[in-house]
Amino acid sequence: MELISVVLLSAVVLFVAYRTYGKVLDRLFGMDPKRTTPAVELADGQDFEPAPPGYLLGQHFSAIAAAGPIVGPILAGVLFGWVPALIWILVGSIFIGGVHDFGSLAASLRHRATSIAEVVREHMSRRSYLLFLSFIWIALVYIIVAFTDVTARAFVGNQTLENGSVVRGGGIATSSLLYLLIPVGVGLALRFTKLSLAALTAIALPLIALSIWGGQSIPLDFPMDSVGAIKVWGAIILLYCIVAAAAPVWLILQPRGLLGGYFLYAALAAGVVGVLFSGKQIQYPAYLGWQNVRGETLTPFLFVTIACGACSGFHSLISSGTTSKQLRNEGDARPVAYGSMLLEAMVAVLALTTVMTLAPDSPLAKDPKPNLIYAQGIGAYLSTFGLPATLAVSFALMAFTTFVYDTLDVCTRLGRYIIQELTGLKGRAGLAAGTLATVGIPLAVLVTDQGKVPAWQTYWGLFGASNQLLAALALLGITVWIWRTRRARWVWAVVGLPCLWMTCMSAWALADLVRRGTGPVPVAGSILLVLAAWMIVEAGSAMVRPVDAPLATAPTS
Repeated sequence: MELISVVLLSAVVLFVAYRTYGKVLDRLFGMDPKRTTPAVELADGQDFEPAPPGYLLGQHFSAIAAAGPIVGPILAGVLFGWVPALIWILVGSIFIGGVHDFGSLAASLRHRATSIAEVVREHMSRRSYLLFLSFIWIALVYIIVAFTDVTARAFVGNQTLENGSVVRGGGIATSSLLYLLIPVGVGLALRFTKLSLAALTAIALPLIALSIWGGQSIPLDFPMDSVGAIKVWGAIILLYCIVAAAAPVWLILQPRGLLGGYFLYAALAAGVVGVLFSGKQIQYPAYLGWQNVRGETLTPFLFVTIACGACSGFHSLISSGTTSKQLRNEGDARPVAYGSMLLEAMVAVLALTTVMTLAPDSPLAKDPKPNLIYAQGIGAYLSTFGLPATLAVSFALMAFTTFVYDTLDVCTRLGRYIIQELTGLKGRAGLAAGTLATVGIPLAVLVTDQGKVPAWQTYWGLFGASNQLLAALALLGITVWIWRTRRARWVWAVVGLPCLWMTCMSAWALADLVRRGTGPVPVAGSILLVLAAWMIVEAGSAMVRPVDAPLATAPTS
């Protein structure tokens, strides 16, 4: 099969799914454009802030996507072959991930934009709520560890391209820091001037392009070895997370999400155009066997290696944590939640194409570095149109790190919410305690890392398995909510079966990681398994309790 055929077929499948199954979910979850949303009813300028649909779509899309739909598909494609990875991306995003994301947003909207954990508390028990919050917080910590490390490593060292040109990690760092300042300017201008969003976007995007171009000329390097430099950059990135998580959403989260969304759109466009016109051919094997070189079997590890891009529990935290507090109209729920998931699947497909064009004997295939495989693949696509290779690869690496920022500060904000909910701390004390507690463990892990094995590699398996088990628990909470409030039989097929699949795959993978892991991985994995098992027992108990009164506006079939 030709590379272009794979991409076009994937795009058609995802588009048809959005137009058909997406509409079915819209009806089943009872979205009503006439109902007042929590963002409008509870607007406070801090966390609740109604956003235009295009603005929110970009912010939500960039928050859920990040580097996950790049790292996971590339690793899985290299280790198992591109066909199993492609099938899971398409099937998973349409019937599991999209349902998970849309259902989490719907549940949050029906509960005054509270988190999916609050939905669990109302329809299961307070004990379930505490278990779920604890599970989420642990998962968030390891997401922050993995993505901070992979970003810090992109800022250190140089990459020599096939044509001999060099991309400096310090240059990517400079571009990245300049990029972070631009959204703040946009947020301030939107708040305190009469400039329109369109005008500010037209100003900001060329500035971002200029920062990418100029970064290589003024690289920011530290006079120390690479291990020390990675630790310093990790600390700087976590400091950014503290600031971004504490700031009002209008200052950083919304404008950075909007501009990050444009980066995703640009990366998507670059990938699509590159596939169409670069003439690249599929070289990498379609299937490499049931067991990979690491000793992992396709089932269950394919389904936890590719999380974002197919199904990701992290998305439930975005849908119910920040997006539900900004949704201006329920009619926007399908494009924002389900549409973004399918767009993310397309990002994953295009990331997978950078594996498909690798030669089987390529050094990157033998020692996969997802950020470099992605950057060199997208760079090769863009170079077809005369863009200098250094600038093309710089754009791809900058896009990669930009996606990660979107995840990191949202994770920190959500971790802060959880600590505040668990401790009851409010105001500045709760903000400070929640933020510092969430960032403290990743900082300790990265600072004490010895550099022998990249921290992101050590914790990626744990992140993937716990993230997918989080998705299973979110689907479990949605199932309990719909069954107890509506007794709708469709919930077992639409939400229940995805919940069962994700539970089996993620628990299986997590148990294997506990058995084979070293360091903190077995301990953290064991705790997560116990918390999940306890929650499942609580869910079974909730199912047999008396049914709540049905929602008046909800569909009954």
